[in-house]
Amino acid sequence: MKFLAILSLVGALSLVTNSCAAGEASITAPPSEVMALYDIATAPSAGRIQKDIQTLVDFGTRHTLSETKSDTRGIGAARRWIFAEFEKISKDCGGCLEVIYVSDTIKGERRIPDPVEVVNVLAIQRGSLDPNRYVMMSGDIDSRVTDPMNGTSDSPGANDNASGMAGVLEAARILSKKKYAGSIIYAGLSGEEQGLFGGKIVAAHALKNGWQIKGVLNNDMISNISGIDGVVDNSTVRVFSEGTRDNETKEEARERRFRGGEVDSPSRNLARYVKTMADQYMTNLDVMMVYRLDRFGRGGHHRPFNAVGIPGVRIMEVHEHYDRQHQDLRTENGTIYGDSMDGVNAAYAAKLTALNALTLAGMAGAPPFPSEVEAGGAVKASATLKWKSETSKNLMGYRVHWRRTTAPEWTHSRFVGKVSAYTFKNMVVDNYYFGVSAVANDGSETPVVFPGAAGRF
Repeated sequence: MKFLAILSLVGALSLVTNSCAAGEASITAPPSEVMALYDIATAPSAGRIQKDIQTLVDFGTRHTLSETKSDTRGIGAARRWIFAEFEKISKDCGGCLEVIYVSDTIKGERRIPDPVEVVNVLAIQRGSLDPNRYVMMSGDIDSRVTDPMNGTSDSPGANDNASGMAGVLEAARILSKKKYAGSIIYAGLSGEEQGLFGGKIVAAHALKNGWQIKGVLNNDMISNISGIDGVVDNSTVRVFSEGTRDNETKEEARERRFRGGEVDSPSRNLARYVKTMADQYMTNLDVMMVYRLDRFGRGGHHRPFNAVGIPGVRIMEVHEHYDRQHQDLRTENGTIYGDSMDGVNAAYAAKLTALNALTLAGMAGAPPFPSEVEAGGAVKASATLKWKSETSKNLMGYRVHWRRTTAPEWTHSRFVGKVSAYTFKNMVVDNYYFGVSAVANDGSETPVVFPGAAGRF
């Protein structure tokens, strides 16, 4: 049966290849690799990341309800230090970053009963061609111990989540030295442990200001390699993504039911894109795509963005150690509890930071995303794919993609040039899923956009 399936896919590929018009033979294909990305894959420094994690740990606690006036302790000192680091990075690139606070006062919540200003720190690197198109990398500033309301006890939060915040700073150091068509946001989010409030605030700010955020890479715990299950793994990373858009309407859900797209939300295709970047540009790092919004019954800071239609994924270690998460610092019966520097592997954090940086660079370097993508061909011998062709200086053309409906990742593609439609001759639309991506002159490419509202970025 496997042999027959292979023959079927080969046959399908042959049919699509044979369907090209005479003019298509003259299309020049884009580069298959963006050579500059190989350098980015090895650029993050484990030493710098280790130092930044230690600095954040040394603030004692970064709990959302902790001290804000001190210069040496509490979340206020931590966020001011992050702001200063972003400004230092900006100075090194000639002022290429706009560093801002985005905040709001939260009150009357289960974990924030009294008024508290939740403050996020953002550094924005504006794109040269599409400044209002963004991709974001985020880490969390805040930490906690066993009692989520304890804002005074030492809460180092080394892995959860100084590691993610340190990764954001390191990615900014690397990518700020380069220029991209689209914009990049480097974000330190607060209030995660109290109810994902930092993400909600930034998502609302983005919508209010009309930011077109095409992807959020939420980094939460990226430095631990030793799991409570006894497994030590420094070569695998998990990428969590929702299968369907959280904010789809009743009408859109009905369309999806009849046309497909349950596993092709923009977040899911963003996750596939992350894996593609790792497979192409990195060594000794395997991406485990988890077809779930987040860990079982748990949440992360990409969820507030998903809730308002902004694609987002969670990037994190594979084997968690629960004794080092949300724990008072103590030793009981020979077991050490607490999220201290002992659980940090900076080399692993550097590797996951490289994965983020590659993804940010790839998406920021790409042309505008295909829009108004639609598939057709019901009760016909051939499937059709249509989209709106954009005008951009760095657009080389479009690539169409297809796969069996049971395939977890895209299996086939071909570059079709600067067109706005493509016909897959002798391919029945019922049997495949289709998508399209935009390709830049240097080979930078967008994630695959699935047809209809289900896949819209």
